[in-house]
Amino acid sequence: MASSDYLLRALHSLCKKLGADSSLQGKGWSGPKGGDLQVLEPGQNVLEQSAVRFDGNGNVVAQITINLPARGRNILGQAAEEILVSTLPKLVQQSLYYTSLQESKLKSHVDSIEDQCWLQDQLGSRNLVAFLRNGAILPRKSGVDDTPMDANSAITFQSPTRLEVSFSLPNAGIEISGCGIPKGITLICGGGFHGKSTLLQALQVGVYPKLPGDGREFCLSSKNAFKIRSEDGRNVQAVDISTFINNLPFGKDTTCFSTPDASGSTSQAANIVEAVEVGADMLLIDEDTCATNFMIRDDKMMQQVASDKEPITPFVRIVRSLYDDCGISTILVIGGVGDYFDVADNVLVLDSYKCADATERAKQIVANSNESQIRHSATDSMPFRKAMARSAVADSFAPKGKVKVASQSTVSYGEVELDVSGLEQIVAKSQTVALSNTLQILPKVAKANQSIRDMLETLDSRLDQEGLDFITPGQFNGGMSRPRQLEIAGAINRLRRQNSIVQTK
Repeated sequence: MASSDYLLRALHSLCKKLGADSSLQGKGWSGPKGGDLQVLEPGQNVLEQSAVRFDGNGNVVAQITINLPARGRNILGQAAEEILVSTLPKLVQQSLYYTSLQESKLKSHVDSIEDQCWLQDQLGSRNLVAFLRNGAILPRKSGVDDTPMDANSAITFQSPTRLEVSFSLPNAGIEISGCGIPKGITLICGGGFHGKSTLLQALQVGVYPKLPGDGREFCLSSKNAFKIRSEDGRNVQAVDISTFINNLPFGKDTTCFSTPDASGSTSQAANIVEAVEVGADMLLIDEDTCATNFMIRDDKMMQQVASDKEPITPFVRIVRSLYDDCGISTILVIGGVGDYFDVADNVLVLDSYKCADATERAKQIVANSNESQIRHSATDSMPFRKAMARSAVADSFAPKGKVKVASQSTVSYGEVELDVSGLEQIVAKSQTVALSNTLQILPKVAKANQSIRDMLETLDSRLDQEGLDFITPGQFNGGMSRPRQLEIAGAINRLRRQNSIVQTK
């Protein structure tokens, strides 16, 4: 993956430098058009992709889209000859041949990515779910520019002393230190605009290694970390959300809950259950994107509204069981609800982008509140019940029309629109392209009564063996990047097709 990524970046950069990505700009229908070469544009995250890869024999395979130059219905032969005989060979020779590459830069690139992947694999054995390197630049230039903030303006990350850990990198041969976030429940607190969400955003994309120079190299999370949020209006099918929501008016069942228009709380409950179903081992949550009534219900409100009249069991009462009984950690950005101190293992505070350990202070606050004569019950733990497995109904995923990926977050899938904006760890449109192609092959790979998780494991195994070409048989698609099982499951769950998912009996 690391070498392929370097070659892709070299190919894309040279394509732009030569202007080969610019099309002819004729006027009107009969004017000249096309003539551009399109290479998948890489981002700050290093992803397995289909544009440049190595085959089983070690050959470099590059998949480039060429829009042949034309005027009306006629191909412009001389312009096409220039592309195929001159431009394309020059691109290949100057970006994909080893003799044209800078060996030191290639080695440095590969070593960095391999070291990041190695460190990520070490997290579990060190009882960690995440690591943030000392000196990292977490802030980005802007909300639409994922490159790092200027080093002269950014405050670099520094670990609190108690949580500082070190790793000796096998390729670089150096030791790096940073904040190791332990398994369990970790809160990230602080005032508004002090860097809480910036830190969480670094963790949510920490499932991918970074381009050297990104600033977030070696800021890594468990491979199966999943960002949870509420999604008003999302489609939910056959999900057991009864751990969180029960006793609805008119006796509506929540052990096999379906709705085309979920509320904030029901969507967030479904998101958690679905993530756990397919193997998430850490949940990343920001209170800014959560349903308040799902997150907390304080003592005063419990006195006002009797328990048998409130169908929602708030997350604060379940989060402890998720870890103690299921081994699923949570990192939670919280700035307005102190009740989570009761259930936290570690508490970090961000103050002007500087990170401090506030665990002991939080424990003292809890101890002082327990001395009150009024019994505090808003955080009494309740068990997370394992939901029933579900399976995908294969025929329901046939497109029934044209499929078009409109953006990173939107797919026109036959007669319905698939919205994956709630899957915040999709970092490239090319991943959405791969998701849409994966959905289209489900009628061929999904088996009756096979759980979604087992189906995804089989799919993942085929992708490991055959690469992304497996999901586009007979095609040459250089515009895909590999999504995780969690995002594939997220797309399956959000597709608006009735009875496309059923509980496995």
